[in-house]
Amino acid sequence: MRKPDVLRNKKDFSSIYNNGKSVGERCLVLFYKKNGLLYNRRAFLASKKVGKSVLRNRARRLLRESYRYLENDIKKGYDLIFIARKSILKLKCADVKESMEAALKKARILEKK
Repeated sequence: MRKPDVLRNKKDFSSIYNNGKSVGERCLVLFYKKNGLLYNRRAFLASKKVGKSVLRNRARRLLRESYRYLENDIKKGYDLIFIARKSILKLKCADVKESMEAALKKARILEKK
């Protein structure tokens, strides 16, 4: 069974890239757009510029783990695409989490406690 909170369709990606907004940070780029749903949909990407498959998989794992820490503090109703930059490979998970948190704050998607 597929998870409904994961972006998969090309039209969804195209819509976010063309009509959404973006925020850049040290090790990632965030594309986001309101989706009108009661939950967030997300995708974690790492292009071949990041490195070979082992390095791309590590980059995506770092992004997913950082998102997991922040998931409960993110406003609902957004489509989010996190794209890893090559600089992510030199960082630890805590650094990636800080970078993701900063990007979400810039986009005004992170709820303050």
